[in-house]
Amino acid sequence: MERIEIGTRKSTELIDITGEVREIVKSKSGNVESGICVIFTRHTTSGIIINENETGLKSDILALLNGLIPKGKGYLHDRIDNNAHAHLRSVVLGSSVTIPIEKGDLILGTWQSIFFVECDGPRRREVYVKVITG
Repeated sequence: MERIEIGTRKSTELIDITGEVREIVKSKSGNVESGICVIFTRHTTSGIIINENETGLKSDILALLNGLIPKGKGYLHDRIDNNAHAHLRSVVLGSSVTIPIEKGDLILGTWQSIFFVECDGPRRREVYVKVITG
């Protein structure tokens, strides 16, 4: 398993990690003709998603998260550390994605990118990448 280290700068942001994941897959390409790649975050206030890396869409995703699950809405968990909104956003986003590998590369659509989504930053984060041959 490989690890990607991320330093986030904002409370909520999308960080494209497609290039780093592709490099990990390619580094294993001598052994991976076909398989899957699992990208996972162990943090309960972040997520992993696949979508288009377009500025307007990224802003729309952030606006959706902020509107759907706003900070400071009286969540019970806020009594502990005031970040319930980040945990709830993580529930909606999910903590992992799985992508097929063929011919030593990720099978992503033309406009698909892999994003780490920070929901409680800024922080130092880690994403784990597991390449499984098949």
